Amino acid sequence: MNIHFALAAQSAAGGGFDFLLIMLVVFGIMWFFMIRPQQKKQKEIRNFQNTLEKGAKVVTGGGIYGTVSRIDTETGKVEVEIAKGVVVSVDRSYVFADSKALQPT
Repeated sequence: MNIHFALAAQSAAGGGFDFLLIMLVVFGIMWFFMIRPQQKKQKEIRNFQNTLEKGAKVVTGGGIYGTVSRIDTETGKVEVEIAKGVVVSVDRSYVFADSKALQPT
């Protein structure tokens, strides 16, 4: 009977290291497939926002498509023409690349 208790105690003691190792592997997989690609995408968006030019086709954070008509670097605002003669002012951080404009025709 004492042998069963000794074996149970021995298997429970080694279970902590195995659990820790599995958790590290799971975290590594999550980082590689989820966090890393998201960081890469955010870096691309920041690079686009920093190199924004007049005439670029963009989409605002609210989903409005338009063309950049003016960029104010002091205030960080971008004026986007959404229709002929209709211009809205948007913060630079809410302007994203128009994926349709980037696709070859």
